[in-house]
Amino acid sequence: MLHRLRDTLGLRARVFDVAADVGGTWYWNRYPGARCDSESYFYSFSDRLSDELLEEWTWSERFAGQPEILSYLQHVAERFDLYKDIQFETEVVAAEYDESTGRWTVRTRDGNEVTATYFITAVGCLSTTNLPDFPGRDSFRGRWYHTGLWPHEGVDFTGQRVAVIGTGATGVQAIPEIAQQAEHVHVLQRTPNYDIAGGNRPMSAEDGRAIKDNYREIWRTTRETGFGFPYRTPERTALSVPDEERQRIYAEAWERGGFRLGTTFSDLLQDEAANETAAEFLRARIRDKVRDPEVAELLSPRDHPFFTKRPPLENGYYETFNRENVTLVDVREAPIQEITETGVRTADAEYEVDSIVYATGFDAMTGTLFKLGIRGRRGIGLEEKWAEGPSSYLGLTTHGFPNLFMITGPQSPSVLTNMPVAIEQHVDWITDCLRHLRDRGLDTIEPLPEAERDWVDHHNEVTETTLLPRANSWWVGANIPGKPRRLYPYVGGLDVYRQICDRIAADGYDGFALGTSGATTTGGFNGVARATFDELAAAAAAT
Repeated sequence: MLHRLRDTLGLRARVFDVAADVGGTWYWNRYPGARCDSESYFYSFSDRLSDELLEEWTWSERFAGQPEILSYLQHVAERFDLYKDIQFETEVVAAEYDESTGRWTVRTRDGNEVTATYFITAVGCLSTTNLPDFPGRDSFRGRWYHTGLWPHEGVDFTGQRVAVIGTGATGVQAIPEIAQQAEHVHVLQRTPNYDIAGGNRPMSAEDGRAIKDNYREIWRTTRETGFGFPYRTPERTALSVPDEERQRIYAEAWERGGFRLGTTFSDLLQDEAANETAAEFLRARIRDKVRDPEVAELLSPRDHPFFTKRPPLENGYYETFNRENVTLVDVREAPIQEITETGVRTADAEYEVDSIVYATGFDAMTGTLFKLGIRGRRGIGLEEKWAEGPSSYLGLTTHGFPNLFMITGPQSPSVLTNMPVAIEQHVDWITDCLRHLRDRGLDTIEPLPEAERDWVDHHNEVTETTLLPRANSWWVGANIPGKPRRLYPYVGGLDVYRQICDRIAADGYDGFALGTSGATTTGGFNGVARATFDELAAAAAAT
């Protein structure tokens, strides 16, 4: 976004980041085993940024680890001379819109402030850590860590007894690594996940050359698919093929690794019976890998459909439970009662440990936005407006907050896609929008309330056509006590969403009021977003 604002539009821009360097997720998440779940070659900046960058950077692994991704992002910041406009170790504590001037005032923890015409949040969807308020948590005399705030110098667990609380994506990556060092690991699991084979391996020179030779087609495909991957979901339903053929398809996707298993059939997120075929395939793989049948059953999800919670990729996770120094603790059956001075006490046992690792995730999608202290017209806070759940237009903007843009905000595809592709789509759309305003002598944009209501209704209607509301996931805010239960990301697909956004822009930014500072803004709303969705839905039904 900084590159587009500065080098494409010629605007002055300042980035604030509480971290000491670029990287975001990959600056903070340094826990053992941290790596991306999208394949490296498309978990990166696309040809929209630079063909030369694609040619000069070569990934060493199919799924890059945290150090390599951080190195890549630092390289990009250096290559495009971005560091000079980024202010690190700076925490934003307030961002307020002044109706009299039409400008945003942004205040930082150190007492400084700046004003700007446009305020863009790029805080990510998973950046405010969730540390459960267990009774006695602060009484623990050992060391504790959260996977999202890992010490940069690393942690040596050699000879230690360790409790890991949580078995989501970070736990699945960290537990096998910790088990190789620790004397004993107690894995405290509340909800098992459908973990998919990662299939990580080194990238050969031949791999790299083949990818670079096909990058144009790769990126074109990512922009035309619902998940932002460079492969398409076949137009076939799970129950339309014989059992033997379906098992062969699943097995082939499993062997290839990555999220391909979720794109084998077109109805896995809509049809419960179809979904159960994939779920049982995965449970069978768990039984194959885990020697103890009782442990395998505890690791096998039964209470939610496949892909209604974020499915982690695993590289040796299930085999870890065959180790003598690893114990699986079912805290659904016997919940955690308290953290003691010496460990963790559940309803039926106490586990004395030297260290506790909280792999307990994040206050996703809205947590960090609320921490920014955003206030719009009449001093109304974003958290106040969204008290019953987000209400946005396209997940990019929200009524009452002029000139505020949210990159991968709630009710946009964000975490239900390959994130870099979703981020680039938002950055391009914001860039084109600001160019549109400038070319017409305008400098104010705000969504109309009726457009926002229509988008929220559309978002909710699409959600209800899927199985996603069936799970208590962070996608619906279920991991944070008191958080409104909504599906926070848009599940209509990045391809559909992109067409909706493009149609709105082509129609003169339908649903937005455009104007100049201090002047009455005018705008129209023709329901382009809903009309576009209806057209796409009809086309899908016809096929």
